[in-house]
Amino acid sequence: MQSKRRQQGFFKLFFMFGSIAFVATVGIKLFPLYANQLKLDRAVKQVASEGSIDPLAVRNALQRRWDIEDITQILPKDIKIERNGTGGGALMYDYEARTSLFYNVDLVLKFDGSAPVKGF
Repeated sequence: MQSKRRQQGFFKLFFMFGSIAFVATVGIKLFPLYANQLKLDRAVKQVASEGSIDPLAVRNALQRRWDIEDITQILPKDIKIERNGTGGGALMYDYEARTSLFYNVDLVLKFDGSAPVKGF
């Protein structure tokens, strides 16, 4: 009777530590993707706040930010420059970030965002 309870306690403990290890592994794998997203969002908003009207100047400013911030997963040329008829526009992005969890299991995150630009 005592050994059966001890076995149940062992399995509960094993399951608990396994669950904690899995959640920690997922968190460790996802952190760089979210950190990259935060850097990307900040860079796009900074470039948009400069209010440049030249698409080439916008691309060059984005490339400088990519080099400084070491942004990965998306390239500056993948940032869309949209214009609207009211003298403004937006810098928009939409991408998927992928990382391997273990063996043949991947984690895929989808990010999108935009920043308004005045002066287009």
